[in-house]
Amino acid sequence: MNRKSIQPFVPTLSVLLALAAGSLIIAATGSSPLEVYSKMFRSTFASGYGTGQVIFRATTLVFTGLAVALPFRVRLFNIGAEGQLLMGSFAAALCGISLPQETPAIIALPAVLLSAMAAGSFWALIAGLLKVRHGVNEVISSIMLNFIALGITGYLMTTRFAVPSTVHTPLVAEGSHLPGLDALFGLSWHSPANLSVLLAICATAGSAILLYGSRYGFDMIAVGLSPEAARHAGINTDTHTLSAMAMGGALAGLGAANLVLGYKHWFETGLTSGAGFMGIAVALLAGAHPAWIVFSALLFAWLDYGGLAVNTLVPKDIFMMLQGLTILAMISFPAILGKFIRK
Repeated sequence: MNRKSIQPFVPTLSVLLALAAGSLIIAATGSSPLEVYSKMFRSTFASGYGTGQVIFRATTLVFTGLAVALPFRVRLFNIGAEGQLLMGSFAAALCGISLPQETPAIIALPAVLLSAMAAGSFWALIAGLLKVRHGVNEVISSIMLNFIALGITGYLMTTRFAVPSTVHTPLVAEGSHLPGLDALFGLSWHSPANLSVLLAICATAGSAILLYGSRYGFDMIAVGLSPEAARHAGINTDTHTLSAMAMGGALAGLGAANLVLGYKHWFETGLTSGAGFMGIAVALLAGAHPAWIVFSALLFAWLDYGGLAVNTLVPKDIFMMLQGLTILAMISFPAILGKFIRK
């Protein structure tokens, strides 16, 4: 057995270890781990409303996870998905409220979605340009851009765009609303899950095809594996750096489809709720592979909503710890197991 042979099992082992550690923590609080996990399952996947909540939360995490995964393939760590999602959501709302309410969906929906993607892409490109032109580490610049985005949207909401005595904008044009899954499929979940889940699936499939089914994706992976060798092969590494950041930002901005167009139908302060930061964990657990991001997003969404569902039994903070333990195990397992097996 060698390191490569155990690599495919690392995510599963990480999740199992985190759940086992969570069981010990739950038991230490005086509750039964079996009872807690059982209630989590009944409150989520055994309930229409719970299932819808998990799907809704996972949808945003798919977008932010992809926003981290694509740049990661070019050896870039995009920590700015939170700011990109924030700017995309704000731009979507501004575009939506500037359109007349009677604007048909065939015009309103593409306009708002493109606004969201353009804003997220622009915000990510700032970090990309700083990297290419001045050698600024994208981790530092994208983190700082998160705070700048928070400041800009907060200021503009306070001074200009919020409905008086509220923390949200006016409603976006009705033509830009995405229908809920209840209305689409005649369900009675009464959850915020909406049509943007199909956009997330399409974005995942498109990202996988780009990376593994196109020459451009092959070049991206080559740049990530060895930038110097890629340059000698005639690949423009700067172009791929900028395009990877731009695509990642656009995907993060597209998360506005779930939050603004499919759920609130306006932008409000605190709307993103840390989904951009959680997208980093989603991408890491998935190994930056688009197909696995869907399952990773569902896991983190289940822990997020399931923690709320069992809050009367144990503090929700325990499940935040589980998310952190999963990533720590993911990072640590290869090094730990590598000491006990031959290379």
